[in-house]
Amino acid sequence: MDKAGLLRSIATTGYNVGFGAKKHFATFDIVEKVPGWIGFISSAVGIFALVWEPLSAKLPSACLAVLGLCTIYINPYKAKKYDEAGRKLTQIYNQLRDLYHSVQAGNDVQDSHKELKRLETEFYAVSISKQILFSDWYAHYKFFAQQERDWINEQRSFTWKDTLPLSFRIAVPLFVVACLGLIAFPLLHG
Repeated sequence: MDKAGLLRSIATTGYNVGFGAKKHFATFDIVEKVPGWIGFISSAVGIFALVWEPLSAKLPSACLAVLGLCTIYINPYKAKKYDEAGRKLTQIYNQLRDLYHSVQAGNDVQDSHKELKRLETEFYAVSISKQILFSDWYAHYKFFAQQERDWINEQRSFTWKDTLPLSFRIAVPLFVVACLGLIAFPLLHG
């Protein structure tokens, strides 16, 4: 492997590790914060339902019950150590960044390639494969808005398509069409 190929490989692994770290932190944030928000919203709606009659109707109550069921989905994720894995992956990411710069400065390509393989092995050992719903979307935000990644961009040249997950780009238009359909249906059949 030559120097240019090694730099591309380090940057690709850096992207995978950096995004992986943010995905672990995104899962951790969702698992830790969402149940609290669900409890707060449920309590607030319950209190306001005492003074505002429409909030005690069946639909708001059903929505709150569904929100409560979300905590059942979230609870199994609490047992895993997403924050620890995210911190370890961030350390690997920083080591990859330093390796990238040392190769640019002229470090031995063969020794650097061995170090890259060692860091990749460590990355696979630390990563938790099971991530929570929407962690990918949140991780995209965390990686592309919060992470220093200029060294990766030298090799990858990110575009707007990289910054928005494909599932998000598909879901938003479908959501808009569904909302327009819900608005138009009563008008057409009313």
